Amino acid sequence: MRLVIISGRSGSGKSAALNVLEDQGFYCIDNLPLGLLSTLIEQAQQQTYGPKIDNEVSLQRLAVSIDARNAAQDMGKFPSTLNSIKQGPFKAEVLYLDAHKDTLMQRFSSTRRKHPLTNSDTSLDEALESENTLLHSISDLADLSLDTTHLSVHELRSLIKLRISNKKSADMALLFQSFGFKHGIPVDADLVFDVRNLPNPYWDPSLRQFTGKDPEIIEFLQKEPLVQEMLSDIKNYLIKWLPSFEQANRSYMTVAIGCTGGHHRSVFISEALTKLFTAQFDNVQVRHRELPEL
Repeated sequence: MRLVIISGRSGSGKSAALNVLEDQGFYCIDNLPLGLLSTLIEQAQQQTYGPKIDNEVSLQRLAVSIDARNAAQDMGKFPSTLNSIKQGPFKAEVLYLDAHKDTLMQRFSSTRRKHPLTNSDTSLDEALESENTLLHSISDLADLSLDTTHLSVHELRSLIKLRISNKKSADMALLFQSFGFKHGIPVDADLVFDVRNLPNPYWDPSLRQFTGKDPEIIEFLQKEPLVQEMLSDIKNYLIKWLPSFEQANRSYMTVAIGCTGGHHRSVFISEALTKLFTAQFDNVQVRHRELPEL
């Protein structure tokens, strides 16, 4: 049995995330009052161990969205509620979405939606700050935090499907993510490795058009001793330390590999690490932030 709790500031993409999980067969509830979460879990458990009813909607895979419209005193009870749920048969995960405040304000402006906490005395800027404070009890316990500032709805949907829907088991899901430093470091990365010191295929005009997934770039980088040393050092570091993160009940780990533009070296290293760790972990995924999705 699986429960995914989705939260985050308004405009960060909670509804889009919930829609993805609904498409993947989860029973989804938007804006669930926190006080009803335990009741929902009890009903799901009764369904599991009680008599089977024809055409009954399955509650074995649940996804609920909880936002700041809950009463402040209820939000303060979230840690104890979550802990209680985790003592039972449900595998509970918390997904927290957020974005830069300027981005959230722009999204509200473009959609002409009203923020749920705004009123005649509270501006949008103040509402977003208040919301951030109200949701601290959830964000602090998030198993996976995603920054949606630079994500389109399509990209967010793909990422939710990759990280949540495609998670094969209760074991830790490991994501290798390539990125370009000139576009900013991923704020949701757990570990960041800088590979900008490696030989850069970009400076060969005949290679510039390719990416780290193409044979031309792979051949170029594989024959560079410095690349092989870097790959070996990162591999050994992760082999030593990832088990300790897993033992600390980490459900998700994002290892970000960065080069200048995010097209060549970081892509090659991320792909190579994915192949190396697929044999060690059941849930190994790769994402290239700067490459267009096919």
